[in-house]
Amino acid sequence: MTKYFTPGEVNPLIPRLTEILGPLLDRHAEVLRLRGELREEQRRIMVSGGGILDRDAWRGRTQRVEELTPDIQDAIAAIMNLGGAVKDLALGLVDFPHLMDDREVNLCWRLGETRIGFWHGLDEGYSNRKPL
Repeated sequence: MTKYFTPGEVNPLIPRLTEILGPLLDRHAEVLRLRGELREEQRRIMVSGGGILDRDAWRGRTQRVEELTPDIQDAIAAIMNLGGAVKDLALGLVDFPHLMDDREVNLCWRLGETRIGFWHGLDEGYSNRKPL
């Protein structure tokens, strides 16, 4: 059974969401950067028909991704435990289920916003947010 939230129920969660989401976005961005560097190194070696791999750098990047992944998973789980669904880790978007005129929609919050002020339909996303 889905729990539906009101803006009044989500607004008090925003300080905790901010506390979780800020570091989560930083860790996610670091993982994306590291994975990009690993892909670029693979491409470089493949294009050159071989080459010398800096094994220590490769191992270090891979290990850092492995270290960050549980932190990212834990942060997403913490947001889910609050009732939110992480929608975009680049923008810092979290949605909460809401009933509006007997229609299921999402209350849409973005990192940096101080209150819930927007919603969108289930078949819509951030670009279709509407003011409450």
